[in-house]
Amino acid sequence: MEKKMEDIVSFAKRRGFVYPGSEIYGGEPGLYDFGPYGVELLNNIKKSWWRTNVQLKENYVGLDSAMFKDPKVWVASGHVGGFADPLSECKQCHTRVRVDKELEKIGVHADEKMSKEELNELWTANNQKIKCPTCGATDWTEAKMFNLLVKSNLGDFEEKGDAPVYLPGEACQGIYLNYKNIVDTCRVKVPFGVAQIGKAFRNEISPRNFLFRCREFEQADTELFIRPHENKGSYEQMKKERMEWWVSLGIAPENLRFKQHEHLVFYANDAWDIEYNFPSYGFDEVEGIHDRTDYDLTQHMEHSGVDLNYVDQAAGEKYVPWILETSMGMGRCFLAVLSEAYTVEKMEDGAERTVLKLPEELAPVKYAVFPLLKNKPELVEKAREVYKKLSQRYMCEFDDNGNIGKRYRRQDEIGTPKCVVVDFDTLEDGTVTVRDRDTTEQVRVKIDEL
Repeated sequence: MEKKMEDIVSFAKRRGFVYPGSEIYGGEPGLYDFGPYGVELLNNIKKSWWRTNVQLKENYVGLDSAMFKDPKVWVASGHVGGFADPLSECKQCHTRVRVDKELEKIGVHADEKMSKEELNELWTANNQKIKCPTCGATDWTEAKMFNLLVKSNLGDFEEKGDAPVYLPGEACQGIYLNYKNIVDTCRVKVPFGVAQIGKAFRNEISPRNFLFRCREFEQADTELFIRPHENKGSYEQMKKERMEWWVSLGIAPENLRFKQHEHLVFYANDAWDIEYNFPSYGFDEVEGIHDRTDYDLTQHMEHSGVDLNYVDQAAGEKYVPWILETSMGMGRCFLAVLSEAYTVEKMEDGAERTVLKLPEELAPVKYAVFPLLKNKPELVEKAREVYKKLSQRYMCEFDDNGNIGKRYRRQDEIGTPKCVVVDFDTLEDGTVTVRDRDTTEQVRVKIDEL
């Protein structure tokens, strides 16, 4: 059965995974809240990412940097001057679109290095071929650059007349700012990596595709500091490891692919995307893997005046490390995992069941515990005893509402791998029925062996 994104979006709300932000006030575009099951799935994805990138790597450490930073950070990083999207507005209905994305749809590439004048010349020559997604008109304004940084205020910055502060346009800047602290306080030597999961904000004019492009999201970044020009082997190994992690999330290899950037930004030596084949949308980026050379540390060294050279005592060398980066949006990862796991199956009796076929480590609930009958106190008491015992180690759910079949279906939908049923035999021999989500097979197991 073909998956449709509209069905997945509806399912996500109906089963408590994702809610529209500020929904009781009409909703706020590009903002979403993770519901009770969604936050569990999201946290499990984070745990998997952290285990893979910090716990299992001897030369990686973790970080959690503050969101607010000195305004000069965003000048040094290039965000104040160059973090912008080219936008055009429909003259009929005032809908705004990304010029570069619309041009790509008709096979025209807008290079990131183009000046505003060059981009407008390209846009003017081709925009009559582009229909407004709202009203269908082909009458567009010239392209204007719109900065994506979200301005904020902190303390009395405005009274002092200083530059405005910003919410982070990307999470990784905190890693660059703490590079020297980590070298000075931890026993790390190049090559070493730093990992972080942090909030980022984008002043997106047209958020779209559910969790794919939002105004507030989390980024999971790793920055590997290496010797200059010694990037080839590390870069290929990084690509291999990241693809393996995506497959470990239960995603079929045929739904993943690498795509190399044909047009690099000025500081990049190489850049690749991992793309996932989203239902209804097709292949699109879920993670970027970038060879950033020494651009980031050099920029911060120049703007801060602090020496960020690395001193290799053993080799008698001093240099600014190069950086190999992986950067992933948690929302996009969540959407890919949810899309892959969402399954509608035909049962032997002709009925359909919706089942979320998540790997067990990602499942929001690991065990659901049911008494066979809710009107038998002795069964309910024993089922709660089993529930409390399992809950010491696993995220569990107790359910006595409706018949057993309906309870199974509810747990199938949220991806619970195992359902445990307490019945009258349990009171006699201490065994319970354990039902498997994927096969629907049932076995008797001693409570102590659960």
